[in-house]
Parts: sequence; structure tokens; C-alpha cells
Amino acid sequence: MTYTLITANRNYSSWSLRPWVLMTALDIPFIDDIIYFEEENYERFREFAPNGQVPCLKDDRGDGRTDTIWDSLAIVEYLAERHGGCWPNDGNARTWARCAAAEMHGGFGPLRNICTMNVGVRATLHSIETPLQRNIDRIGELFAQGLDNFGGPWLTGQSFSAVDAFFAPVAYRVRSYDLDIGAKGRGWVDRMIAHPAMQDWERQALAETQREIGHEEEIAAAATVTADYRAG
Repeated sequence: MTYTLITANRNYSSWSLRPWVLMTALDIPFIDDIIYFEEENYERFREFAPNGQVPCLKDDRGDGRTDTIWDSLAIVEYLAERHGGCWPNDGNARTWARCAAAEMHGGFGPLRNICTMNVGVRATLHSIETPLQRNIDRIGELFAQGLDNFGGPWLTGQSFSAVDAFFAPVAYRVRSYDLDIGAKGRGWVDRMIAHPAMQDWERQALAETQREIGHEEEIAAAATVTADYRAG
């Protein structure tokens, strides 16, 4: 099998980050194919993904067939069927990890919409309304629960796994907007950002010169940018 992972901008694409950081951290080889966001992406992205979104994994089976796997959660489950380490070995930890990853995948709308991911930017939010504060509090609660229950340093114990990958974009959001998720949660954020795979992603993000106006307008609407470390 030969994997090609299709992703978008390193600064903006939180969904792309999840499978990318998991595959990189677990040393699962793949061809890295970046397609940058434009104002309208659906038809362009439909050329490789049926839902018109990133990420998308292509698995060249070597027999003339290529599997197409779209959506970050589906990609992780596809990889978990073929590679060890994606989910924790311990049954209790694996159950918790899947619940937490699914909650991240399907929830936290205010956090996603207000605190959009922009790796190279630091910003101060104009305000934190109740729905966003509830998301921030829940993130802190989840992180503390995982670290307490399974002993750390990762969310389900000694080994990095898919649940850490699913919250990878949150680590950048916490740093960018200086969100208060408690000392335990912030400790995980610092550890996550220091991971070599995250450092690699961040180096690429800071080197990007491409800007997409929609993503830039989103952060300007929600916050005052106080620092921008991106090239260009």
C-alpha cells in the first residue's frame, strides 16, 4: 500500500492536522500533498474527495485499486485497522479516547467558529461569551480527566495516540488566544506543541506566504491580532 494524504494550509487547516500529525508521529509513511485554500474550494476539492473537503487519504493498493477515505475520523479508523498505536491498547483508555475524539469531531462549535486555527498568529479575543466559555471549560475538564485517569503525559497514558491528534488543533488555539484551560490542560498543550511532528507542522505553517481572505477575516472579526510570526 502507498498512502497519499491530501491536506490544505498549515496555518488554517485544523482537520488536515489531525491525521497528518498522527501518521507523522507513528511513522506511518505517506506522500504529503498540499492543496491551498482559495475563496471557493468545493469543486476543486471534489476532484479528489467526494465531500469536497480536506483531509482525504488515498490508499494505492498496488493491484490497480485505490481506496479513497474522506473525513478525519474515517481516516483514523482506516489507519487503526492497519497499523498499531492509533488507539490505546488498554480497553478503558481506548473507550475514553474514542468518546473524547468523537466529542471533538462533532462538537465545540463556538470554539471552532470563534477561535479559528491560525498557527502563526497570537490574538486577544474581543469577548468570551457563555457558549465559548463552556467549550473552554469542557476542554480543560476533558484534559484533566484523561491525564488523571491514565497517568499522562498524553491524554490516555504513556503513548501518543489518536485522541491526542484529534485535539492537536486545540493546542494551537489555546496558545494563539491564550485560553485558560487550567494548569493540567496547559501542560498537555505545551507538551503537544513541543512534539516533533507538531514542530514540523509549525515550521511549515510559519514559512507559508499564501493567505486566504476568509480565514484572515474570521480571526479579525473575533480578536485583535497582537503578533504574526508568519513569513511574508
